[in-house]
Amino acid sequence: MFLRRTPTNNFSIPKPFDWVCEARNICHTYQRPIAVPVLNNITLALKPGEVTALMGPSGSGKSTLLHILGLLEAPTSGDVIIAGHGCKGLTEEKRTQMRQRFVGFIYQFHHLIDELTALENIMLPQRIRGVLFENAKKTALNLLQTLHLEDRAFHHPSQLSGGEQQRVAVARALANAPLLILADEPTGNLDEKAAQDFLIVLKKMVKTSGSAALVATHNSYLGGQMDTQIVLGAAKVIRNK
Repeated sequence: MFLRRTPTNNFSIPKPFDWVCEARNICHTYQRPIAVPVLNNITLALKPGEVTALMGPSGSGKSTLLHILGLLEAPTSGDVIIAGHGCKGLTEEKRTQMRQRFVGFIYQFHHLIDELTALENIMLPQRIRGVLFENAKKTALNLLQTLHLEDRAFHHPSQLSGGEQQRVAVARALANAPLLILADEPTGNLDEKAAQDFLIVLKKMVKTSGSAALVATHNSYLGGQMDTQIVLGAAKVIRNK
């Protein structure tokens, strides 16, 4: 079990926890001209220090589930529990605070800001959260060094390779030390070697930080190298070790 440091907002972590994030009986239906059910009674738990693959065919609800776990979207029914905090019924303001405190996102498209350097891109979420400039810079430099990108600190995204851009996106997602990392097809635009390098880096940082990562992917080979696989549409959980 992990006990994280007490944060400065209202969402403290008063006791050790076994699971970083739990989904309990999540159901979701999109109300279009006709109701379209997407998720049906999804229950899962993400363990500290592990990277979990979220797999399933297109249309099985992978992205929707990531949005719900990341508090970007409320489920039709069920609850998400992050670090012991139930999220059902929270106001939008409280959901935003929870996201800022506990969640980091990585997407298939890195979404780096072209006008900012790698260093500045990593500093940005910290500055938004109110971290002092020098402290944010120190954290960003440390992350760049960990990811073997220290010589790219002052390069802009257009000067970086695809794999380097995605590693900067990883550093940005980790800059505020989130408990929960959610990644939506993060290797979809990378070649095989860059995808492997990405996973090695992610697993190392998750294990050392005690966070948990859920990675949506179509790549069955990559999924097989993660600690656990959750297969939507098949109600199946595969533990790879």
